[in-house]
Amino acid sequence: MNNELQAVRQQNFTLNFFDRDQMEAIQQGAKMLAHSDLVPDIYKVTEKNPLAKAMANCIIALEMSQRIGASPLMIMQNMIVIYGKPSWSSTFLIATVNTCGRFDPLKYRFTNKGKLGKVDYTDYEWNGSKKVAVTKVFDGTKIDNIECVAWTKAKGTEDILESTPIDLKLAIQEGWYTKAGSKWQTMEKQMLTYRAAAFWIRAYAPEISMGMQTAEEVQDVQTYDADFVVVDQKISEEIKHSANVYEIKMPEVNKQDPASDLNSEPAPKIPTASPEIAFPEEKKKNEPNF
Repeated sequence: MNNELQAVRQQNFTLNFFDRDQMEAIQQGAKMLAHSDLVPDIYKVTEKNPLAKAMANCIIALEMSQRIGASPLMIMQNMIVIYGKPSWSSTFLIATVNTCGRFDPLKYRFTNKGKLGKVDYTDYEWNGSKKVAVTKVFDGTKIDNIECVAWTKAKGTEDILESTPIDLKLAIQEGWYTKAGSKWQTMEKQMLTYRAAAFWIRAYAPEISMGMQTAEEVQDVQTYDADFVVVDQKISEEIKHSANVYEIKMPEVNKQDPASDLNSEPAPKIPTASPEIAFPEEKKKNEPNF
């Protein structure tokens, strides 16, 4: 009965952005939320976030809440913008699956598959002004390779729905584990749980995530545009590869040519007094007496 009421309620409140009356009501609700102290900063009116921008973000959150059937405040608190892309909190998606009424709560199965050993993985390093793929080897001889599978059953059936297995070897190969500041090295079981749940939701209930990734996935998989260049890095690389490459030769000075010889001009004469003027007494001594 509750599910039927919820379905009817969602149908009655389908947002139509081309309906003037609905748009006025949506804007009033968005304006009210934009002045609340309970919403995150991207939805709140501040000096850096003007009213028009805050209201636009609130309207998007209202539309998402209508689609998922969650409260607007819950959407605002759990929709996280990372690198310019909206993403969901993993705990929010797990809670949504557990309370949607279609499945039993998600469960997780962990398996220790032994030591990792040597694992090849791909890293990206700067080469000139662009990043290139570089193959490296991770030493995991002292690390256990733990695997996690998220699973549950659909309501009224005995069919087990399992996610794709996620283990630490996969995390290393994909670059999640080796990324700077990665939580995989300190909270491996928690990260395995979040990633397995995200894979399960995309496989069996993609309408819950609306095609969006989790915040942990976006942080682990940061992509660069083809023309993306870090200016400081580009300048330093150009200096490294281009500085002192060409030898600059100064033209030789032709000493035979007086015009090209800087010292060819005669030094100016300094006027000096004659001996008679300079030493008149000496002149008188040497003159004969008559």
